[in-house]
Amino acid sequence: MTRAVLAIDQGTTSTRTVVIDQQGRIIASSQRPVQLNYPQPMWLECDAQQLYATVQQTVEEALARVSKGIEVTAIGLTNQRETVVVWDRKTSEPICPAIVWQCRRTADKCAELKKTGLEQLIRDKTGLCIDPYFSATKLRWLLDNIHQKRLTELAFGTIDSWLLWKLSDGQVHATDQTNASRTQLFNIDRCCWDDELLALF
Repeated sequence: MTRAVLAIDQGTTSTRTVVIDQQGRIIASSQRPVQLNYPQPMWLECDAQQLYATVQQTVEEALARVSKGIEVTAIGLTNQRETVVVWDRKTSEPICPAIVWQCRRTADKCAELKKTGLEQLIRDKTGLCIDPYFSATKLRWLLDNIHQKRLTELAFGTIDSWLLWKLSDGQVHATDQTNASRTQLFNIDRCCWDDELLALF
């Protein structure tokens, strides 16, 4: 039996799944495009359900192309890291479109934060400058403008968290430190979510 890794790359413009053997050779692959939406100038969104659907499709297609005698023993996941999704914990339905990392809708909020003199505090804790690129102001915008549910009914995540939630049928809500560090809510020295930053945003 030949062992293989199933690698899922959920990117901004497409989703690709590749099956790789122990020698690093590609055994099978599949790719699907992702539809992006521009509701206003400088705003960029995507349908989180569509992202998950492209993962399902490419995984099924890639596995269908794998020969007998090959066993997938691990799954890897890479993703567009600063894009954010908010979903209902009970229904696993997104409450609105995902805000893509390139979206600039929170530029004014970032400018306000810079004026308060908080940039050094944020940089010291996260290693990041204040910019709409990162997830925290996107999440704040979503909570201010979209949600109509109690916060305890909602889950938030970058795309890896969203996909893990969906792939595990709502059993796993997780991320790793590399993705968490791009949210601007994660203290990179202490390797944990930062209460001061969570309160700030």
